[in-house]
Amino acid sequence: MDGAVDIRLIVTLGGILFSVAGAAAVARYQIKALIEKINDIETRIRFLDKSTDTQEVTIQNHAQRLEVISGMLAPKERETRARETATMLTLISKLESDIENLKHMHNGNHPKIGGHE
Repeated sequence: MDGAVDIRLIVTLGGILFSVAGAAAVARYQIKALIEKINDIETRIRFLDKSTDTQEVTIQNHAQRLEVISGMLAPKERETRARETATMLTLISKLESDIENLKHMHNGNHPKIGGHE
């Protein structure tokens, strides 16, 4: 056999080509399946990221509200409001006393002034 191509060589080369083509087809199918899985994972990660962002914003809003409420209920703030309330109650009491004095002074009589009733 001096460089002649015999049937064994053709069969061997055909088998190798068939194996390579089959391996390429399997690899192509597996790559396609992996790309689909990666796309699915990416979609899920994007959804989770959006959900996480929404939850972070909600947590920040609650934290801000809690800070405002804690400021309103702080002992110093409560003391200031208590003093203001006490001042207002004292002023109301004084005004009620003044009104009672005015009622007693008036006594329900309407004297005639200048001949008019």
